[in-house]
Amino acid sequence: MATTLLALDGYAVEGGLDGRGNPSTCYAPTIALGRHEGPGEAAGLWARYEEVLDAAAGLGLAGVALGVEWARVEPFPGQVDEAALARYRAAVEHARSLGLRVTVRLLTSAWPSWLGPEAWILPWVVPHALAHATRVAEALGDAPTGWVVVADPAGLVAGGYLEGTRPPWRRRARTEAALARRQLARITEMVAATTAIGARLVEARGVELDRVALARARGSRGEIHVRSLVAGAGPSASAAGLLVHDGRAWRVEDEGLLALVR
Repeated sequence: MATTLLALDGYAVEGGLDGRGNPSTCYAPTIALGRHEGPGEAAGLWARYEEVLDAAAGLGLAGVALGVEWARVEPFPGQVDEAALARYRAAVEHARSLGLRVTVRLLTSAWPSWLGPEAWILPWVVPHALAHATRVAEALGDAPTGWVVVADPAGLVAGGYLEGTRPPWRRRARTEAALARRQLARITEMVAATTAIGARLVEARGVELDRVALARARGSRGEIHVRSLVAGAGPSASAAGLLVHDGRAWRVEDEGLLALVR
């Protein structure tokens, strides 16, 4: 029986990314050109993760799939923000203290701008990705219950190289898509071989917060990562979130969906 976790896309929910004076991601160039809005302050969860985690535990959810934003941890090559790593650890430890499972997702749809828009077809990116994974694993220690190397690798490749819906905004670039698939698979294999992560690597399937999608996911192996606990803002925001903030507290948007993800 699969375990259902609600996803928290850091880029969409944390705030403090791709704004003036903030760490920049692969979305920064197109935000600057006005092609789409950035996340802005999003849901402000960088300072309020505990609130939403308390709400998740109070609703009887099994846990969360938390994306660690590489651009926040390493805004420039070799410049590591130890305070950011400590903040992620504090959030994970808080969730665990509430009895929630926490699967950490290492590579998301928003990678540091210094890697360039074509990061996943450039071989020199591989050791940087491995170093990032190792760094996060050392900082979080045994706090997470599981690890996923790449959040939604199929969507990352299809959106970036075939559909033009996310960086690097390519369409029908089938050769590059194949290269990206191979490189992401190589990174996953290399991270899986590490002692810190390999033993707790989980098989996960991402689904939308939708009745039909959730019904189809029943019977899946491993974990089901549902987009999303909080919808967030910006180009990676989810179409819907289980929880919304009404100005005073987090509340459930749809009780029927809550019953499906418990």
